[in-house]
Amino acid sequence: MTVVARMLARRLLLFVPLVLGVILFVFVVMRFAPTDPALAAFDGGNATAGQLEAFREANGLNDALPVRYVHFVIDLLHGDFGTSMITRQPVLDTIRTALPLTVQLTALGIVIALSVATLLGVTAAVFRDRWPDQLIRLVSLVGVAAPPFWVALLLIQWLAVGRGIFPTGGYVNLSEGLRPWLNALALPAVSLALPVAAQMTRIIRTSVVEELDKDYVRTARGLGLPPLVVVGRNVLRNALVNPLTVLGLRIGYMLGGAVVIETMFALPGMGQNMIQAVGDGDTAKVQGFVLTIAVGFLVVNLVVDVLYLMANPRLRTNS
Repeated sequence: MTVVARMLARRLLLFVPLVLGVILFVFVVMRFAPTDPALAAFDGGNATAGQLEAFREANGLNDALPVRYVHFVIDLLHGDFGTSMITRQPVLDTIRTALPLTVQLTALGIVIALSVATLLGVTAAVFRDRWPDQLIRLVSLVGVAAPPFWVALLLIQWLAVGRGIFPTGGYVNLSEGLRPWLNALALPAVSLALPVAAQMTRIIRTSVVEELDKDYVRTARGLGLPPLVVVGRNVLRNALVNPLTVLGLRIGYMLGGAVVIETMFALPGMGQNMIQAVGDGDTAKVQGFVLTIAVGFLVVNLVVDVLYLMANPRLRTNS
C-alpha cells in the first residue's frame, strides 16, 4: 500500500468521529439556547401552559438529553433535519433551496481569490525586493486587515450606488443566463474573495520564492530556458502544493463570511436564512444550518487533504 493510500485511509477514518463530534457540539450548544421552541412555535405567548407542555411532550422536548441526542442522530442518518417550529416545513427543504446559492457564491469567491492570489503572488516573487514586490506586499497587508463586510460596504457605495454598474442586492438564478447571474453575484463574491486573496498572495509569494532559490531552477536558467517556461512549467506547479494545505481553512473562512455577506446583499442563501431563523427563535432551522455548514467545512478540508496528497510527488512512493 502506498503512503498516499495509507494517509487517505487515516483521514477517512478520522472523518467519521469528527462529524459525530460536530453533531454533538451543535446539538449541545443548541439545547442551551435561550429560545424555547415551544414558545416560538406558538408565536411567543399565544398558548396556555397546558398547550406548551403538550407540545414539548409530543416533540420529545421533555426527554433526557442523551435520549434526545440519540434520536437526533438517528433522524440525521435518515435525512431528517427536523421540522421548523415556525413554518412547520422540513428544515431539509429549506437547506436544499438555500445551500446551492451559498455554494455558488463561495465557489465564485474561491475562483476569484485563487486567480488574484496566484497572479500577484507569482509576480511579487519574480520581482522579489523590487518595487512591484513592495507594492503587492503592501496591498496584501491592507487586504488581510480588511473584513469582508467593510469591503462589501465600499463596493456597494462605489460600484452599485455611486456608478450603478452592479445591483445593490438580490439574486438571479443561473438558469436565467450567465451574465445576469455573474452581475448579481459579482460584488458579494469579490467581497468574500479579496481578504482571502490577500492572505493567499503572501503564502504563494513565500512558496514561489523558496522554489526560485532551488538548484533545479538555477540549472534550468543555465540551460537557457525562458523565464516564463521555468516559472510556469516547473516552479508554479511545485510552489502551489503547500498553499493547498491552507486553502481548506480559507474556504471555511469564506463559508463563515457568507453569513454576513448574504444578509448585506439580500441573497436567500444559508447565511440570510440562518440570521432570519435566529431572529425568529427557530432552533430547528438554526441547528440544521449550522450543522450543514460545519459538516461542509469538514468535507472541503477532506477534499483539500486528498488533493494535497495527490499533488505532492514526495508522497507517491511505495512503502
